[in-house]
Amino acid sequence: MKETKVLRARDYPRMPWKNGGGSTEEITRDAGTGLDGFGWRLSIADIGESGGFSTFAGYERIITVLQGDGMTLSVDGQATRPLLPIDPFAFSGESQVSCTLLGGPIRDFNLIYAPKRYSARLQWLQGEQRFFSEAGTVLVFSVSDTLEVMINGSAQQLGRHDCLQLEKNAGLVEVSIDSACCVIELTAR
Repeated sequence: MKETKVLRARDYPRMPWKNGGGSTEEITRDAGTGLDGFGWRLSIADIGESGGFSTFAGYERIITVLQGDGMTLSVDGQATRPLLPIDPFAFSGESQVSCTLLGGPIRDFNLIYAPKRYSARLQWLQGEQRFFSEAGTVLVFSVSDTLEVMINGSAQQLGRHDCLQLEKNAGLVEVSIDSACCVIELTAR
């Protein structure tokens, strides 16, 4: 049976980075505790200075700058393009990664998932949109002050950085949004 819940930004627990270099607000995950045992995890990180990223062997990562001027990454010695707000970038969790901030501190949005356990699709959407999904888990993360999400005709109101989580979806679900957000679809393999 489908389960829908709204996760509020004010309630996200804060936890230290795996490498101790900063902190993360954890939005949600599929299982596990701490920094182990999850198949996928969604979080927001505050990066105050240039430096190294934690490694997550066996995982893939998709990172998006939410606030601030942006950053460039060095992934296994290769420099990326400048990563500006709402410009996602994917890389292996096993890579050696460091960032160089383009200005002051930033906040970024992170999806980390185990590709042997889940397939993942991440999209940033603007304005009114409607789509259908068969994914087992659908996450809608708001980057607007107000966002209305309709799932099969049932409306939920989200504020900035709130997240709607639909779990145990077993069929085709219709999702409509009316403002800027990120939609993540995760399907167990």
